Amino acid sequence: MAGDYPGNGLWFLQPRHKLLDWFVGANHQTGFSTFEISVPSLPPAIVISDPKNVEHVLKNEQLFIKGTFFRSRSWDLFGNGIINADGDLWRIQRKAGLRFFSNTNLKIFLDEALPPILDDTERFLDGAVNSKETVDMQEVFLELTTRLMGKMAYDMDMPASLPFSKAFDLASGAIGDRFQNPFWKIKEFVLGATLRRAFLEVKRFGNDIVSSTVAKRQTSREGATSLTKAENPLQNNLINSLLDHIPDHQVVADAAMNYLSAGRDTTAQSLTWTLYLLLRHPEHQEALIGELARAFPSVSRSSSLRTVTYNNVQPAELPYTHSVFSETLRLCPPVPFELKECVAPTTFPDGTWLPKGSVVIWVPWAMGRSHRIWGDDSEQFRPERWLNAAGSIDLQKSAFEFPVFNGGPRICLGKKLAELLAVAVLARLTWRYDITEVIAKKFRDCGSGVEKKSQNSLTLPMEDGLPVKKLAITRNGAVHRCVVVAKDVPGSDLFTPHDRHRHLRPGIGPVDHNGGSGRRPTADGLMGSFAVEV
Repeated sequence: MAGDYPGNGLWFLQPRHKLLDWFVGANHQTGFSTFEISVPSLPPAIVISDPKNVEHVLKNEQLFIKGTFFRSRSWDLFGNGIINADGDLWRIQRKAGLRFFSNTNLKIFLDEALPPILDDTERFLDGAVNSKETVDMQEVFLELTTRLMGKMAYDMDMPASLPFSKAFDLASGAIGDRFQNPFWKIKEFVLGATLRRAFLEVKRFGNDIVSSTVAKRQTSREGATSLTKAENPLQNNLINSLLDHIPDHQVVADAAMNYLSAGRDTTAQSLTWTLYLLLRHPEHQEALIGELARAFPSVSRSSSLRTVTYNNVQPAELPYTHSVFSETLRLCPPVPFELKECVAPTTFPDGTWLPKGSVVIWVPWAMGRSHRIWGDDSEQFRPERWLNAAGSIDLQKSAFEFPVFNGGPRICLGKKLAELLAVAVLARLTWRYDITEVIAKKFRDCGSGVEKKSQNSLTLPMEDGLPVKKLAITRNGAVHRCVVVAKDVPGSDLFTPHDRHRHLRPGIGPVDHNGGSGRRPTADGLMGSFAVEV
């Protein structure tokens, strides 16, 4: 059996960011050694860091399942959806998703669905330039990914301002708390009225998606093929694919909400952390702009980079931009903490024996900072680590060394879409807008600024978002300053794309923030949370 790492039980009762910091420290001290943890909120459990052990878990999905421990805590939000499912129920939902995430559909995502939404995004940001409004870039990215998933997956006009979005965020944070707090049932019994309403809102929204699609299919002579290319260019959108494969409409509704969460939240949040790290490391932002200038020599910096397509955002075309996104995922993984339940006794490659019913944990947040996997500079943001001397993508880590997208049979279906979408969005927005950072007034006395944190959630949203103001459009090679500010009073004066107007239309008047200079943090100061896999 594995050895014990002292004091681990107490850390599980600490705030999430402290727990993740503890995991990083444990990784640095124990390396690839497996150790036991004894926690009031967990069954008997071990923590693994050796990629060979992670491979053993991810390649044996019938031996290591989500299990009762996970489902009992996440059921209210995910139901029978793919995030919660095992066995045949998981396989049938994955089969429906495979059809949706085909290479043909990915090209349509990038070349037909994304450009008009990005055009709206730029129009909104241009309006913010003129009115000097404060804009939360996390909300901008969430609006973009929500609208994209809504149109392409569900044939719906789906702004992020819909009530389900706030309800889902609340529910996600509560589910995350259930994995750490042994007294979560008592807490929710006493204080859970708002949470119960949030769960009901999420379920209602999923059921509405299904009933709306069923009605369309029933009233059309062509059924699922009634969606013309002009209405929805995907031949098989996700909701129709789910209905074709799954007869139980409640399971379809659960699956629809699971895919929506996996598709919109993680991508929007990863874009937010990428932009944040570029702001804290302007030399890498300049290198990214230089790559774009070489790739698109005929496009002026005063123009929108509308020539971005599926073909020219591939890793071979924009290797540095891809390396920036990969480096962000390494340090800010949307799945910072994972666990599975063992359904039969098993022996790991390192000799660790695990009895039936035990839980195995691996922490991509800590593995991304492992000295043994990434070297002594593992806690530094250095996109160049992914490139060779010729500037091409060269650093190939296995899914078990870099388990951000999982691995084995449950490897993330949206991996390629997330990477290409992120590169396309980064290319267009960093090309058109110059962004530098300032520190809000309340942090001035710190002298060196503060590092952003993530809020408690199943994914990795940035606490208080990433507000920007004085957003500037580059003109004829000259750039005007754009400053990023932390909010002095959260939510009091921040304009978001769906706060008072829909579809990224600018609205309220200017907000005045004064700023100063800040330091560049090391990446290990960021904070994380539990997340999900499909």
